[in-house]
Amino acid sequence: MQGTVATYSPSTRSGTLLLDDGSEVSFPAAAFDASGLRLLRLGQRVRVEYGPDGAVSRIAIPTFD
Repeated sequence: MQGTVATYSPSTRSGTLLLDDGSEVSFPAAAFDASGLRLLRLGQRVRVEYGPDGAVSRIAIPTFD
């Protein structure tokens, strides 16, 4: 699944994403830390990965193979 960064707080390293289906999901600092990213910008496109509990576990920059 992919989405767009809607909010991001550098101090808490958490925020919200607007997914392509129109739903909004929040991501915790742990999902940002797992990404290896250092910064997110509002409007930036990201790939969303979910853990077994259904919560966002990692966000990443979409890449093309």
